[in-house]
Amino acid sequence: MEPILVYGHPAGSSMGLIAAFEWLGQPYWLCRVDMLGEMRQPNYAQINARHETPALITPAGQPVTETMAIAAWLAARDGDHRISYAPESAEADRMWQLLGFINTGFTGAFSPLWAALEMEPPNPVLQENLRIWGRESVIERHDKLEAMIGDGPYVVGDNPSLADAVLIGVARWLDFHEVAKAERWPKLAALRRRLEADPAVIFALALENGETPVGSGSFKGHVALADVIDRYGQKAA
Repeated sequence: MEPILVYGHPAGSSMGLIAAFEWLGQPYWLCRVDMLGEMRQPNYAQINARHETPALITPAGQPVTETMAIAAWLAARDGDHRISYAPESAEADRMWQLLGFINTGFTGAFSPLWAALEMEPPNPVLQENLRIWGRESVIERHDKLEAMIGDGPYVVGDNPSLADAVLIGVARWLDFHEVAKAERWPKLAALRRRLEADPAVIFALALENGETPVGSGSFKGHVALADVIDRYGQKAA
């Protein structure tokens, strides 16, 4: 069987991994999950005990969770280096360095903003403090990433890689939470515009929005979450 990527909507970070699969050009399936509903149900724990996306069902039927683990799985199968670089190369080292930062400090900076948005029952004082903390953290992490990336067209090199895929899944949260104008960081803003115009990213965004776009041909269709849980769910993830 081909791998199945379990991705979340709305505005899930996993959107970028769909683009990565398109860039890779190998057959894959998708499972679309409502993060505000389905993902919070008890049975979803059989796919990911932390009730998060993304998750990957490998051809052997094993769930793999955590973005970095899924990125490593993809890189190991990227023999033509379409979305990664040769192991032990300087480019590979830099890609994993930047990918690690994007997936940890950069992504994590948004956590207070998501916590404030989703808080039930509401606590206005705590929510406002979380928003202040979150905005400051997001701006600081953007400052750091702006300084870390070079002047090339993508995060590393002249073509999009796994680092770009993870970045574009998260970078749009800056606008969603109305933290600051993207143009405050010129290099990141230019990179975002370039990625947002990429056919694979356009395809991934359309799928996330519930549309039925035409991709590269690698995408084989959607699998219902209930079927994924029934066939591949595990009692402990």
